[in-house]
Amino acid sequence: MTDAPGRSLVRRYFLYEATAAHGLVWPIFTLFLLGRDLNFTQIAGLSAFLSVLVVAGEVPTGRLADRLGRRNALLLGRLAEAASLVGFVFATAFVDFLALYALWALAMTLASGTAAAWLYDALDEHLDAGRYTAVRGRGRAIGQWAMAGRMVLAGPLYVLDPTYPFVAGAGVGLLSAVFLLGLPTVESGDTEPTGREALALVREALSSPGVRGVVLYAGLFFGLVSAVDDLVQPIAVDAFDIYLRYVPGGEVLPEPALLGVLYAGFTAVAAVASDRAAMLERRFGTRAAVVGIPMVVAATALAPVLVTPVAVPVFLVVKSGRATLEPLVSGYLNDRIDRAGRATVLSAAAMVYALVRAPLKLGSGRVADLVSPVAGVAALGAAFLLAGVFLVVVDRPLVAGSGAETGGQPSD
Repeated sequence: MTDAPGRSLVRRYFLYEATAAHGLVWPIFTLFLLGRDLNFTQIAGLSAFLSVLVVAGEVPTGRLADRLGRRNALLLGRLAEAASLVGFVFATAFVDFLALYALWALAMTLASGTAAAWLYDALDEHLDAGRYTAVRGRGRAIGQWAMAGRMVLAGPLYVLDPTYPFVAGAGVGLLSAVFLLGLPTVESGDTEPTGREALALVREALSSPGVRGVVLYAGLFFGLVSAVDDLVQPIAVDAFDIYLRYVPGGEVLPEPALLGVLYAGFTAVAAVASDRAAMLERRFGTRAAVVGIPMVVAATALAPVLVTPVAVPVFLVVKSGRATLEPLVSGYLNDRIDRAGRATVLSAAAMVYALVRAPLKLGSGRVADLVSPVAGVAALGAAFLLAGVFLVVVDRPLVAGSGAETGGQPSD
């Protein structure tokens, strides 16, 4: 097969990544919910509800993706995301938001393991599965850059009308669905697993020492990043108070616009980091990259509790660490999962991530209430360093049962 179909596949995948809809609402989402008369307790309750649905839905939607076809599952997920964003325009009561969060959970679970499984198999059929980390990393980088541009627009759109970011986001989601229709379908295996076989696949994959340790270790780190996200805005506002003292007229800048620019900066840095994932893997090896990056990020998370002005640079490190690690871990797991049921097992890994994330969020939130948000971030960093070192020593992720994984992915 010539390289032309493979190049076309990669270009279309990049267009899909570039049209994720949530970038237009992320920087102003909490402000929007508060403006709809929800309190912080209700917002936290919605977040917990979403986590429960994600945990419950990961494996079933992974199986659905294996049966319907992964491209079709991704299409359904994008349409569900667009529908939920339209719903936020009209939602007023708490029960309305519960229904929309349920739809959002469906969109998230349909995409979580499915996109990675589809890309790996598509590259295997049309190009080279050994290029997965490079293509996935570049695609995520393109998506992050596109999201950064939309985030800059989110603040001004919100100032004009709080519903405008949601309308625009829904439009981007529909455009993404159009791009998905141009992607090829791929065979997920000779036969699809039954329910009992799917559970057996999940147990076998996640009990393998070379997979189990990585899933737990990555889950701890992804949980740290997610919990830090909940504390970014109050800490950033305090940091802005310090920064703007040195900016003439800075006090007149609208807060939503500032947050949009801040989140765009986070996303731009994450895009660069994601694009360098394959380079880091080649230079340092998979084990050093996957184990070392979270350790460095966790150590930097201790700094803001001592010096608040460094909080924003620390958040940049956190975001870039997450963006770098995701394609490395995803590629590593894909290499160790049978083609049939791939999305099911990757969704199970995402379920583990969600289970680990919940207590980290609750714990850091409690520390933030009792002490301060920066103390919550520091507690997350310290907790990861302790748990991560223990896991590396005891379970040895990326070593046990893996053979020669220290030099990057195989190239087939």
